[in-house]
Amino acid sequence: MTSPALESPRVRRTVPPPFAAELAGTLSVHAQYVLHGNVRDDYVVALDLTDGGRRYEAVGLEDLLWEQLRRAGYASLLRYDAVAGFSVARCVDGLDMNTLLRRNTRGVPDRKEPAAADGGGVERVFESFARGWTGERPGPLQGDPRYDDYQKPLPAALLVDYASRIPTQVNQLSDAERTFFLHCLKIAEEARPIRRDKSGRALFNPIIWLADGERDLPAWMVTSSVRVRSIGVPMPDLGQRRRMATLLADEAGRSSTTLDVGPLMPGAGPEKVSEEQIERFARSASGLTLRAMRESMRLARDRKIPFAEMERAVRTYELGDSRTPWTGGAVAESIRYGEDEIRGRVLGQERAVTQTLDVLKRAALGLSGAQASGAGHRPRGVLFFAGPTGTGKTELAKAVAHTIFGSEEACLRFDMSEFSAPHSADRLVGAPPGYVGYEAGGELTRAVREDPFRVVLFDEIDKADKGVLDKFLQVLEDGRLTDGQGVTTYFSECVLIFTSNLGVHGPAGEDGRPLNSSAGLDRLPETPEERAEFERKILSNVRHHFEHTLKRPELLNRLGGNIVVFQYIDEPTARSIFRLQLRNIVRHMERQSGLRLQVLPEAEQVLADECVRDRRNGGRGIGMKLETHLINPLARGVFDLGTGLTPGTVVTVSRVVVSPDGEVDLKLDLGAPAAESKSLW
Repeated sequence: MTSPALESPRVRRTVPPPFAAELAGTLSVHAQYVLHGNVRDDYVVALDLTDGGRRYEAVGLEDLLWEQLRRAGYASLLRYDAVAGFSVARCVDGLDMNTLLRRNTRGVPDRKEPAAADGGGVERVFESFARGWTGERPGPLQGDPRYDDYQKPLPAALLVDYASRIPTQVNQLSDAERTFFLHCLKIAEEARPIRRDKSGRALFNPIIWLADGERDLPAWMVTSSVRVRSIGVPMPDLGQRRRMATLLADEAGRSSTTLDVGPLMPGAGPEKVSEEQIERFARSASGLTLRAMRESMRLARDRKIPFAEMERAVRTYELGDSRTPWTGGAVAESIRYGEDEIRGRVLGQERAVTQTLDVLKRAALGLSGAQASGAGHRPRGVLFFAGPTGTGKTELAKAVAHTIFGSEEACLRFDMSEFSAPHSADRLVGAPPGYVGYEAGGELTRAVREDPFRVVLFDEIDKADKGVLDKFLQVLEDGRLTDGQGVTTYFSECVLIFTSNLGVHGPAGEDGRPLNSSAGLDRLPETPEERAEFERKILSNVRHHFEHTLKRPELLNRLGGNIVVFQYIDEPTARSIFRLQLRNIVRHMERQSGLRLQVLPEAEQVLADECVRDRRNGGRGIGMKLETHLINPLARGVFDLGTGLTPGTVVTVSRVVVSPDGEVDLKLDLGAPAAESKSLW
């Protein structure tokens, strides 16, 4: 049934979207069309009224196409899909199109595979349709004055719906499928115009294929004939979403100055909707179809969400979950109580931790991207941790996940060194149709859809392939990614953290090596002035890498002021880290073997001096030194003592000797330590 608004006598003409106008304007040139993209949406049509006014109407694709075809003189719009077979979608009044359809599809089952091995019959129906079907005679014989008109080919159009589902694999067609599409291509090439419209154009009977993507049909069919035209149907832009938001509010009634939307709360009066609220709704629906906006409105009414909070309804529609830790002050409370814990986990990086907490507090208050005209679906927070290895970048990311979402398991980590090969971006978002891994989907998109409330950590981002970096552009700007299966994943509830040691040794060249080795540090910065200069150097080198090596300045711009520089740890911090790691060794040994390890102060001092001598590798370097200077010789000594050690035995490291060649010798004592020899543990 056609939309009544389009056929109203008050409508002087319709102004369709560009893709529909393109199809209507080329009906005399092309015999077949492939409409691909957003083909299952509503579309806003402008209606110019006879009184000189203009209004807008949202209509489905069939209504939209039929309106253009009807005004061009077509008598009917038919539909075919492999499940329901042939049917009449629209036709002019008084035309018995069902009888005509049955007569011309006789012998073709309603549900028939188009590429059946016996040649089917579907393509033969396509062929006869393109040549033109003659109408039914209205009278017994030639006495009826309309007889001659009914013997002329009937101008009609045919929609082939769900065309993407016809081939099993478009790049590996079976013989029957290849024959079917070749037959359809020949139909396009051999087609002839049927009738002329009022302006004198000779029009074809077009076959219009509706596909999800342009590559869902054989490329040779779409591109090898001038009679076949490919037309993309885009997602709605802001203007269309704004008109749709207005229409959705209008549907509930409108006053002269404000929109009166029926009460969403029982017993409440009409809700006054302002233009600002309509604008916020339209901007929050970025990336959604107009039909999804309508469904969001229905969801809002079901959940009693007022129009003023349509952003919340849109977020619920996208994520499928109304709960969010970001609302209600839960995250703010977590940050307030977890701030000291974060500072205690990441030592010696007071400025970096403060910058990180500022971003989290901004996200908790909903102020991320507040300076922009519309924040859209941008992630809740974005951070780029730059600085030397072992200074706490990954640890801080885990601490953020634990503080906000209550568990380190909420930190989804990707080691970007695994994504350095070309086309490795397919692992994140899934392979395109027809390629290996298509069914599995993307590792990143699948994980975020399963749980959208998490920290996503991209470790060592500088090692990723440039194709991977291009994916991050869309995430940072729009907060969403569409995977190889066409499913959109939203990152609007995530905190994204990138880490890198870019710039520590100077700006890098194309091969990732420093352009100038002297640009690194001869000695570690110690004074506040040296540390400030170190931060400026890191920021400058990071900028150089993005602008000149990667040639992606736009990615750097999207990071904005969220680049957090980590400093080399100073000596007091290094000794604190040493004590923490030594305590971990003591606890782990007792938990695993029941042995109680005690390190006497003299031995501890020697170990500490060895471990903090070179701080260039940060806390990770201290751990490596402890492994070689304590854990390895301790394990050797315990093994040499044999199996006589029982749980509860005290193993005391009373002396540590480091030889010039790096060999380490421990003096181990068993039993209770002397009363005067006390360990810090």
